[in-house]
Amino acid sequence: MLSWRVVRRMFCAEAKAAPVSSSRWERLRNSKAAVWCRSLLSDYKEACRDIVVGAREKPIKASVYASILGGAWACFHTKPDQASFEAALLDCSNQLCLLSLWIRNATSDGHVQNLLKLRNEGRLRHISLGFLSLVYRTDYDSAVMLYEAQCFNLSVPWKELPLRTLDVGFVGRWWILDSKMKNYDVNVDEFKHLPLHMQATSPPGVEEVERNEGLHKESRLVLLMESEEDMEKQTHVIDREQENVSQDVSVKELKQEETEA
Repeated sequence: MLSWRVVRRMFCAEAKAAPVSSSRWERLRNSKAAVWCRSLLSDYKEACRDIVVGAREKPIKASVYASILGGAWACFHTKPDQASFEAALLDCSNQLCLLSLWIRNATSDGHVQNLLKLRNEGRLRHISLGFLSLVYRTDYDSAVMLYEAQCFNLSVPWKELPLRTLDVGFVGRWWILDSKMKNYDVNVDEFKHLPLHMQATSPPGVEEVERNEGLHKESRLVLLMESEEDMEKQTHVIDREQENVSQDVSVKELKQEETEA
């Protein structure tokens, strides 16, 4: 009890010795936290001022840095996620289902069917690396309770990730899936019996395009000339028929006159 009284008197003496004019706001401003915040703000202010001055002195360098930062920000916000991969995979599967088995590209169909099989087995995994996304395969489903599937020491090492990667997502696209779906409606196996120079075609050049257009125009002119000749022949035939009819009528009139006479 005596010690409590001593402590109470000590605190009361300190409170009386403190100046009455100091307010709570002044004590907060002079505290260590307030001093640290003011120094931090001043440092940020000086840094921003140096950035503005440097951008004015070297605009090309500043524009390059700004474009790099803007590109990094765009890549980060446009990287696809796992839901977009599944949507793209199902879309590609629907496009292949609309085609006959004899028309589908074997590469496109095999790649899509492999991804669908791994998806149904729950072995597809998605990982985000900041600016891009990866889809890779694992040996087991995450819900499998086997020891090999749950043991951390037996999990897939990171060095095997490039071998297990199935697709790369960057700037809103899945690049491997898009490349595999190129010419998905062309069955290359149908052209194996053709000669080598006929199996692959290249886009025509400017001279070939002009020559084909000229041949097309000439073919139209020939057709028009043939149609005009046909019209002239038809008019000649009609004139001859009319002449024959008029001669027959005149012969009949002569015969009638002879009979009447």
